Amino acid sequence: MRPPRIGDGAAMWRIARDSQTLDLNSSYAYILYARDFASTCRVAVVEGEVAGFVIGYRRPESPETVFVWQVAVDEAFRGLGLAGRMLDGLVEDGVADGSIRMLETTITDDNAPSQRTFASFAERWGGASVTVRPLFERGHFPEEGEHEPEPLYEIGPLAAQD
Repeated sequence: MRPPRIGDGAAMWRIARDSQTLDLNSSYAYILYARDFASTCRVAVVEGEVAGFVIGYRRPESPETVFVWQVAVDEAFRGLGLAGRMLDGLVEDGVADGSIRMLETTITDDNAPSQRTFASFAERWGGASVTVRPLFERGHFPEEGEHEPEPLYEIGPLAAQD
């Protein structure tokens, strides 16, 4: 697990595209995140190949909160616990020094694997509470009726792992 580099952006885009579940953004967006937000993103590298990624950022209005935008693992590497390990790697230093207290993400109601990943994350981080509330409704998205609502998952306060 490590922060991404500019050269990882193409692999991150490919993994997002191949997931067939994530909203695919331009390849430029993944390259930009790898450059400008590397400190709040992680890639999992297996035998020299990017096997997964987490993209996040610190919320400007709440700098102790990391918002996780996308998590994806290449199909060939699923079942190895990489998503959880990348999330842990993303927050561990900030939780230890007190600069990260909360993690946020949005998950559609039909995405049970992501819900399980984040519930497991909360349990590992001191049994942090998980609060779910409405955030982005269907009407917020320009694709009329095509995009499912994205409730906000607030996880915290985060405490160091035992």
